Amino acid sequence: MTRPGRFDRKVLVGQPDVRGREAILKVHAKNKPVSDKVDLHEIAKQTPGFVGADLANLLNEAALLAARRNKDSIGPDELDEAEDRVIAGPAKKDKVVSKKEQNIVANHEAGHTIVGLVLNDARVVHKVTIVPRGRAGGYAIMLPREDQQLMSKKNAMEQLAGLMGGRTAEEIIFDSESSGASNDFEQATNLARAMVTQYGMSEKLGTVQLESPTQDPYARKYSEKTAATIDDEVRRIINEAHGEAHDIIEQHREQHRAIADALLKYETLDEKQILSLYRTGKMPEENNDVDENASFEESKEELEKHDEERNNHDDSDDSNNNQ
Repeated sequence: MTRPGRFDRKVLVGQPDVRGREAILKVHAKNKPVSDKVDLHEIAKQTPGFVGADLANLLNEAALLAARRNKDSIGPDELDEAEDRVIAGPAKKDKVVSKKEQNIVANHEAGHTIVGLVLNDARVVHKVTIVPRGRAGGYAIMLPREDQQLMSKKNAMEQLAGLMGGRTAEEIIFDSESSGASNDFEQATNLARAMVTQYGMSEKLGTVQLESPTQDPYARKYSEKTAATIDDEVRRIINEAHGEAHDIIEQHREQHRAIADALLKYETLDEKQILSLYRTGKMPEENNDVDENASFEESKEELEKHDEERNNHDDSDDSNNNQ
C-alpha cells in the first residue's frame, strides 16, 4: 500500500511543542469564559507531553471546576487543579492515611524535590504534593526547561537520580523501604534500559541498538551473554543514580526536612514555596527576599554564592584565631 507510486508519503503527527500547545489551548478556550489572569503560554509551558485531546480535557475539567465553585470564569486555580486531574486523576481527599504513612510519603516526595532542585540543568520542580490521586500517595511534578527532541546522557542520569530520590530519602530518614517507590523503579528501569539498548550510552555494549521502542520485548536478537550484560549495565546505571541521590540528600538534610515538614502541614507546595524553603527554610512571605521571577538555577547560584562567602568568612575568622 505504501510503495512508491501509490501511497508513498508518510506524515508523522507527533506531540505538539510549546507553540503548538499554546495554539491548541487558544482554540479550545475560544468559547469558554477564561479569566484575564490566565496566561495560556504559561499553561503550555507546564504541559509538556500533552497532545490535543489532553489539552481539550484540561480546559473542560477547568470549566467544570469553575462551574462547581460558582465562578463566572476559569481562573488559574481551576486550571492548576485540572492539570493535576489530567496527570494523576481526582484528589482522594476522603482517603484515610495514617500519620506514619503521611510522614513517609512527605519525606519520599521531599527526596524527589531536593534531588530535582540540585540537578536542575534540564528540569525544574514545578509542584510537590502528598494529596493522594489515582494510585499515587503523592507526587512531584518536574517540568523540562524547554521542549527537547534529544536527550543527553547527563540529562538521562539526572532524571534517574531524581526518580531514585524518593526511595533514597526513605532509606536515610527511616532506615527502611516501602512499596511507594515501585512506579519510580519502573520508570527508572525503562529509562536505564533504553540508555543501554537504544541510545548507545553504555561503554560495555558500545554504540549499537539492541532493541527498538516498537519491538516485541520477547523477540530479542542477541545472545544470553549479551542479555546478561544488558541486565548488569542497567543495574549499574541505576545504582550510580541511587548513589548520587544519596549524596545529594545527605548534603541537604536541612532543606529536605524543611520541605517534608511543610508538606505535612500544607500538603501541596508550588514553585515559589519550594524555592523559599530550599533557600531560607521558611515559607515565603509577601515582602521576603525571594525573587519570584528568578529561575531555580539563578536562585541556586545565588544561594551557593552566599554559602561560599560565608565559608570564606568562617575560614578567615579561623585563620585570625590561629594567629
